[in-house]
Amino acid sequence: MSTTTDETTVVKDIQPLEEATVRFCGDSGDGMQLAGTQFSNTSALAGNDVATFPDFPAEIRAPRGTLAGVSGFQIHFASHDIFTPGETVDALVAMNPAALKTNLTDLRRNGVLIVNSNAFDKKALGQAGYEANPIDDDSLSGYQVFSVPMTSITRGAVEGLDLSVKEADRCRNFFAMGLVFWLYGRSMEPTLRFIEAKFSKLPAIAEANRRALKAGYSFGETTDAFRSSYKVEKAKLPPGTYRNMTGNQALAWGLISAAKLSEKKLFLGSYPITPASDILHELSKFKNYNVLTFQAEDEIAAVCAAIGAAYGGEMALTTTSGPGLALKGEAMGLAMMLELPLVIVDVQRGGPSTGLPTKTEQADLLQAMFGRNGESPLPIIAARSPADCFDVAIEAWRIATRFMTPIVILTDGYIANGSEPWRIPSMAELPKIEVTHPGPRDEDDPPFMAYERNEELARPWAIPGTPGLMHRVGGLEKQDGTGNVSYDPENHHHMVMTRAQKVANIAEAVPPQEVMGSESGKVLVVSWGGTYGSCRTAVNRLQAQGKSVSHAHVRYLNPFPRNLGELLSSFDKVLVPELNLGQLRLLLRDKYMVDAVGLNKVQGKPFTTTEIAEKIESMLT
Repeated sequence: MSTTTDETTVVKDIQPLEEATVRFCGDSGDGMQLAGTQFSNTSALAGNDVATFPDFPAEIRAPRGTLAGVSGFQIHFASHDIFTPGETVDALVAMNPAALKTNLTDLRRNGVLIVNSNAFDKKALGQAGYEANPIDDDSLSGYQVFSVPMTSITRGAVEGLDLSVKEADRCRNFFAMGLVFWLYGRSMEPTLRFIEAKFSKLPAIAEANRRALKAGYSFGETTDAFRSSYKVEKAKLPPGTYRNMTGNQALAWGLISAAKLSEKKLFLGSYPITPASDILHELSKFKNYNVLTFQAEDEIAAVCAAIGAAYGGEMALTTTSGPGLALKGEAMGLAMMLELPLVIVDVQRGGPSTGLPTKTEQADLLQAMFGRNGESPLPIIAARSPADCFDVAIEAWRIATRFMTPIVILTDGYIANGSEPWRIPSMAELPKIEVTHPGPRDEDDPPFMAYERNEELARPWAIPGTPGLMHRVGGLEKQDGTGNVSYDPENHHHMVMTRAQKVANIAEAVPPQEVMGSESGKVLVVSWGGTYGSCRTAVNRLQAQGKSVSHAHVRYLNPFPRNLGELLSSFDKVLVPELNLGQLRLLLRDKYMVDAVGLNKVQGKPFTTTEIAEKIESMLT
């Protein structure tokens, strides 16, 4: 309850919270992604654990006011460890009727609903399918509704700066930011610094955004409508220096670190594709770290250029999403045949074909496993969260160089665009990636054997131009040892088996599968990729209730960890939640003959914790 100390000053309650989830939503041109990003960064700087979920249409500028054109950004922040961007929303900011219509069902009962009342005119209501204004009837009675004329207040705040109406209205997102900053006790300073840096060459725009931000904050502070605000204390994170990172950023930084750890230059051959393009954008900033980025004319040229870099002895990388992975398939088979280290990143999205470019899915696992002609096995590793992308990038390059093989990294749109605090390691903490190349040979030395293998079946990585190391490479079958072209049937069978065994040997070089909870019991939840957070949270919740459930999150998808089969057989039932129709479940049933049960969802959205918890409970009965 608020108290009045004199005629003008109102002291408002500050209610402590352990966690909160906020969502900004509006037209794709309303700056909701910027608002969410700034609120996320500010919360991370405040010491909270943070998880985010950006959600936006595929069109560059979808039709204004339409349901299909709504863009949103959800932020979950807490005083303890969190693994998901939140299930139900505690505070929803809706900039227009369409945003309200498409997002209201996710707002919890009695949650905070802030709407831009200026946007609820007859045309906008009709576009959203409302027959009457929901602000004026009883349809929102289950929520704490705050009808704020954001447009008119923002226009008043920027008056005198000689801005057009359109330019003034673009500042509304900063007003909304300021209001929510006040509501949750966030500092405006990080965003004020952002404005100064971002708009330094546009002083009038910078000043307008500053005014709008402060106007929103002041509105919350002074209006009688808001009787209380909220405070989420700092999380107890491990000591260190943290930075809020998206999955694509963390992956890019991990790849740069891997190149440094192996004393290699990093070459990226890429063709822009949503949602992987930000890896190209991020790496292009680091030329001073021996990073060379090549934007090719198509996916095939991009991967072939990367193969050339691998042949030349440098760290080679290509990035794409599902449709691009299909186009790269033949060249990936060539790289497998050449036995050269190459990192292939697939940021999965909704499919098939063009599908849902800005929505998340996990439907490329079987394509990564089998999407090439002939017997063409490749190792596959998957990131579980934005911060985990850094470690996965380093681990992938370590495997690729040790076993002389291309390797596929799978992330997805949810991980790539989402963010969380990431503890910045020192390079001294990260183990070196030992890479060796055969040295020059004299005329008296035995002939160089390009496909002579070590105990793990990896061939030597010979640098072109090294005296005495001339050898053949190409897509035709190789003679064992020499690498010369061979059509011998027995040799072909031997080489196919050898390449498959080399990939299988990776299982001995990766850690055994970990399990959260007991290593035997009634139900084991097996997850991979971006389903980690919701599975982990659901299992935590049920374990706290004394339920017999454990969780195994699989990072290494080909080959599987060497103890996975034994682990699966130690449980009565196995549940595999996936954002596809059961691809990992198919592989587990095939390899281990386990009667795994699937929980499958292909809606372009991640699982909620409740969806998984309810399925687990149904299997415990």
